[in-house]
Amino acid sequence: MSGTALLQAIVDGVLTGGVYALMAAGLTLIFGVLDIINIAQGVMVVLGAYLSYSLSTHFGIGLLPGLLITVPVMFLLGVAVEFLFMRRLREQDRTGMSILVTFAVAILIEGILSAIYGVDYVQLHASYVDKSVYVFGFYLPYIYLIGFGLAVALLVALYSMLYRTKFGRAVRASLQNRTAADLIGVNVSRTRTIALGIGVAVTAVGGMVFGATNAFNPNSGYDLISRLLAIVILGGMGSIGGAMAAAVFLLVINDVVAVAWSPTWAPVVYFAALVIVLSFRPQGLFGSSAIRAQ
Repeated sequence: MSGTALLQAIVDGVLTGGVYALMAAGLTLIFGVLDIINIAQGVMVVLGAYLSYSLSTHFGIGLLPGLLITVPVMFLLGVAVEFLFMRRLREQDRTGMSILVTFAVAILIEGILSAIYGVDYVQLHASYVDKSVYVFGFYLPYIYLIGFGLAVALLVALYSMLYRTKFGRAVRASLQNRTAADLIGVNVSRTRTIALGIGVAVTAVGGMVFGATNAFNPNSGYDLISRLLAIVILGGMGSIGGAMAAAVFLLVINDVVAVAWSPTWAPVVYFAALVIVLSFRPQGLFGSSAIRAQ
């Protein structure tokens, strides 16, 4: 393998890692502030992709302008899930039971998508999806550059919201001690509902980029959630910055192995890297306890 091919694989891995970090951001936010492991996050990304697909093919609304519609829709879905299901979970059972509840939500969404769209693979298209820019000897797809830029912008916005705003302080207070948060006037139920809505809303953006870079069908959420959970666990449960670092690290490894060795072994090495790193640092790159203490 030439040095140019290796560098191209590294660049592609960084850009692809940004896209996966974008999809994992909501998952790590939901766990970090609500102690909920959202198994439905993968199929919610696919749902976001299908919403963009419907707006594009049936209404002629472009992928980027369509986010003005899909993001609020996904936010309302997150609010509904929290209000109908999560609010009824007991505090001591929240994390464990959330896995079962969100798995049921994932099955429900997948069934609805299959009934509406069928099981054939589709992909999002736009003028900038199939175009690339040539920079310093590398071809960089516009859609990956857009996805990486959106990932950085959203991750910075989420971090700023959590640690630089009154709402963010209310969210972290609700997590650390619900009783104390109630006593100082924080509406814990409303805060958690909005936080879950935000965590699901970002899947609309991730879904749009995912659908533009990959063919997908209603079953695509299963492979996605396994990769997203690996990213969140490696980055440190609840760490937004850790999700970005872990996504880039794992996707660079994945792309380099695919080019230097074999695409067949790339997924194996992807998860093997997770196991090896966690063997030396069980809390991930940025442990959640450190993040919550901020």
